[in-house]
Amino acid sequence: MLHFSCLPSFLFLLHLGISSIYGLPFHWVVYLLIFACFLCMETIRFKKRGGFNILFEETGPAVGRKVARLKNSTSEEDFKHGSPATITSSLSNQDFSSFASTPNGSSPWSSFAAGNSLCPVDEANASPPKELIGSLVREEGHVYSLAVSGDLLYTGSDSKNIRVWMNQKKLSGFKSHGGLVKAIVIAGEKIFTGHRDGKIRVWKVSSKTPRVHKRLGTLPTLKDYLKNSFAPTGFFEANGCRNSLWLRHSDAISCLCFNEDKTLLYSGSWDKTFKVWRISDWKCLESIRAHDDAVNTIVAGCDGLVFTGSADGSVKVWKRELEGRGTRHLLSRSLFKQDFAITALALSPDGTFVYCGSSDGIINFWDCENNLSHCGAFRGHKLAVLCLVTAGNLVISGSADKLISVWKRCGNDHFLMTILTGHNGPIKCLAINKDHESTSDENQWILYSGSLDKSVKIWRVTDQTPATQSPIEMDLSYNKDVSSTPSSD
Repeated sequence: MLHFSCLPSFLFLLHLGISSIYGLPFHWVVYLLIFACFLCMETIRFKKRGGFNILFEETGPAVGRKVARLKNSTSEEDFKHGSPATITSSLSNQDFSSFASTPNGSSPWSSFAAGNSLCPVDEANASPPKELIGSLVREEGHVYSLAVSGDLLYTGSDSKNIRVWMNQKKLSGFKSHGGLVKAIVIAGEKIFTGHRDGKIRVWKVSSKTPRVHKRLGTLPTLKDYLKNSFAPTGFFEANGCRNSLWLRHSDAISCLCFNEDKTLLYSGSWDKTFKVWRISDWKCLESIRAHDDAVNTIVAGCDGLVFTGSADGSVKVWKRELEGRGTRHLLSRSLFKQDFAITALALSPDGTFVYCGSSDGIINFWDCENNLSHCGAFRGHKLAVLCLVTAGNLVISGSADKLISVWKRCGNDHFLMTILTGHNGPIKCLAINKDHESTSDENQWILYSGSLDKSVKIWRVTDQTPATQSPIEMDLSYNKDVSSTPSSD
């Protein structure tokens, strides 16, 4: 065993050997040794936790691994496998005990499969896709994430490719080696992508040539790894939630969002945590063990509040507090708890309402200006709500039933404006942008929908379309079960 007194001589000889081969300076040799020691310590730590099963080692079918690990969880990963044309029908036939949060293990995905009189959506009577203005198809993978910035559309899939589109034509693309691209958000010229390997990658688009994208780095950074290797990971209890500064997510990143002024980036993961990153220097400020199961969705707004939704069936509200250049998030309340997984969250553009979609096809909403009081729930789909976006007074939901429902809010009532049909697989993601080419006085938007049928469809939606039915009746018997529990603070 190497004695510590021999360490300087050993480092010098190692430096001579490595520098003769690679030409590396001495301080880089020291950094590499420190990083290697850090990796060894992390390996030992993971083994003590019995944790190599949480790393992404391709040792068997992906479904089997995720099902075995995420008991009582609803994760989007499960839509990835199988033919897109048969995914929806297979949902009601599979044993989804690994996805359901119900005590009896029944599948939330098939809760409306046999037909439910309370569900107003009828695919056979849905309006024709007159709003459809284009389709983008590349046979390379299911579409899992979308983001739009000006004239540019970014799509992420399980092919590891991030495609860039302009005017319904492929402009360029760039490839990441981090696996499935599950989330994309944009801040100025920077694009942040969340991946299955638990890392966030940062890209920059050229201001002169939109076709060119350069990778700027990866979060967490090597600098953070080196700094953290000298300080043991600390644990402390905050509002009953264990908070530990694990730099890297130990499971797939499921969602990304910014705070109001885009100075902070939030990442949610299947490892049950969400992390807070400072945009200016890419530093991880906080890592919070938020839920008892996978964090599926996260949104920020409403005066420093952060909302997280989980496969454990709960929605939690976190309050941001500033601490110098840092920040701290405290649990404000448990807003909602049910037996079905929370799959999507969205804030209204003015920040007054927060919407929550779940695996039973129901959308709940709360009034942010009235102490987050529960305003009601409306049923829009036969299967799980997988994504939500808002624009103006519109609320748009995409579902595993292959339909997109467009709602208009009038006070606390929601009118079903139209149902968009055309996809042959579950709707996995939505993005919306103002229609700047519109010459009418109507409020019009361009809606993008990504599906597991490997396509992106482009729609034009407006809040002036005549309603197809009366305001949705609130299911009062359902509302009675909605609970909001303030924190002990």
